[in-house]
Amino acid sequence: MNIGVFDSGLGGLTIFKALLQQLPQYNYVYLGDNARVPYGNRSAETIYQFTKQALEFLFKHDCLLIIIACNTSTATTLRRIQTELLPQHHPDKHVLGIIKPVVETVAASTARRVGVIATRATVESGSFIRELKKENPAVAVFQNAGPLLVPFIEEGELKGPVLQTVLKRYIDPLLRHGIDHLILGCTHYGLIKPAVQQAIGNKVKVMTEEEVVAQKLRSYLKKHPEVETKLGKTTQRRFFITDYSPRYQNLVRLFLGNHFQDHHRLELVKLT
Repeated sequence: MNIGVFDSGLGGLTIFKALLQQLPQYNYVYLGDNARVPYGNRSAETIYQFTKQALEFLFKHDCLLIIIACNTSTATTLRRIQTELLPQHHPDKHVLGIIKPVVETVAASTARRVGVIATRATVESGSFIRELKKENPAVAVFQNAGPLLVPFIEEGELKGPVLQTVLKRYIDPLLRHGIDHLILGCTHYGLIKPAVQQAIGNKVKVMTEEEVVAQKLRSYLKKHPEVETKLGKTTQRRFFITDYSPRYQNLVRLFLGNHFQDHHRLELVKLT
């Protein structure tokens, strides 16, 4: 059986690459719903329906465990997925998010004043505030939505003066709160971490989720041998997308490097 990785588009490839680097022995299926990206400006119910469609697709492709590599989907749907969809329809399956791993890491650090940049839907869900307070009530948390960042990243605009102007618009209000850590609460944002660090300065530690998700998954599998022993270990990879262009294939190859090889191909699907 496979490990599934789902994202609304390109950003989840940062999580996927970390998994392939640290846990290469397993079989993986990646699904990017790039036809409907970004999710962050949509309603919670629409995000849930999109996420449910993606999960059902991955379940049909023999995924026993799925990582929702999308903060928007994790923030707005994970609780409902775990309490409604799985118990009622897929009691033998497992779905994990990506907010808790980075929250646990930050809460256990020296962080005292934490900033979060994320999509509008993630910010409005309050997930980062709720989870950080649960882990460490003494931490002060400040959020700001960055709705322009995903379109920039999807267009390959990963650096430059225009991006710096946009970043400062989102970062400066957080700096006024005296933050010492900044969580990039969207997997897309990991691709612009150097630009974010340039905009925010060296006194604030910038955290991305790919840095910790793979480590947390390894720990999870050690604690759950009933899941780990069922996973295939023949290093098979499949890549599904909901919209295709040569640009997307080039970006996948760019971000995954030698993890996307000549015998791999992007398979076009329609989610319903």
